[in-house]
Amino acid sequence: MCDGKLIGDPGLKITGVASLAEAENGDVSFYSDPRYAAQLRKTRATAVFVAVDFGEEISAAQIRVRNPSQAFERAVLKFAANPIAFAPGIHPTAIIDPSAQVGAGVSIQPHVVIEAGARIGDNTHIGAHSYVGHETVIGTDCKVYPRVTIRERTQIGSHVIIHSGAVIGADGFGFELVNGRHQKIPQLGIVQIDDDVEIGANTTIDRARFGRTWIQAGVKIDNLVQIAHNVVVGRNSVIAAQAGISGSTKIGENVMIAGQVGVVGHLEVGDNTMIAAQSGIPKSVSGGVWFGSPAVPLDDAKRQIAWIHRLGKLFARVKALEEKLGL
Repeated sequence: MCDGKLIGDPGLKITGVASLAEAENGDVSFYSDPRYAAQLRKTRATAVFVAVDFGEEISAAQIRVRNPSQAFERAVLKFAANPIAFAPGIHPTAIIDPSAQVGAGVSIQPHVVIEAGARIGDNTHIGAHSYVGHETVIGTDCKVYPRVTIRERTQIGSHVIIHSGAVIGADGFGFELVNGRHQKIPQLGIVQIDDDVEIGANTTIDRARFGRTWIQAGVKIDNLVQIAHNVVVGRNSVIAAQAGISGSTKIGENVMIAGQVGVVGHLEVGDNTMIAAQSGIPKSVSGGVWFGSPAVPLDDAKRQIAWIHRLGKLFARVKALEEKLGL
């Protein structure tokens, strides 16, 4: 199944899968990161997927493969319970406007609301208590989990996954001060989500002030992410939990944004850029790894952190010199 080479007893029986730390007799696990070397030596697993060039002596049987993590994933799928499946059809408690179009093989779960002019593509699943707004289009083979809100005129491609609690197309945060009071600026644009996008639980993607907020193909967004009005996220970019991207910012392709990153509005993050956790991005950046608040290139950030850690010793040396000089 995994195109591996066994180093150990072929008569051993595998009955489950587990991490190195949690594995018991009968489990298969995997090792692909040197940080877990101590756990590898202590593991009770019967067998462990390891790299082809693995050279250590361990008590568990070795299954040498090109990619231990991928091989373990295949094993997990073999042992996992069958995925939950929903039969096509419309639950009697769902409320669907007569003008809405529902494709073949669609599953509409209890208490779903689908407004006028909406279109749902073939084989798409809409989870319980979800809302699909007026004139919204959802493509084929999408999965919308329970309690998702998709506001009016949103455009969603095919093979998109949206997890529970996500809100797509809420008004952008647009106000201007008029006579000492904040006056709302109408948010008249849309959200466009292209094919093969996944959006995590309780993530919010705001509609554009005009034009579109655009999540391009292959983007993966974690839970609790805020994407503001008119943001563009380029193809195959990844955004981790609790990140926030301010309005009209353009994120390039293949960008990696780690957890709790904050990005100021009206700037650009170039293709293939990596932004480390808890960084603040106050200006446009392009390429490389950035860290800190405000973020700087990673090598500069490491140097600055080292300087800060040495400040205590530096102050002590200066104080000693002042005492010698009678200052």
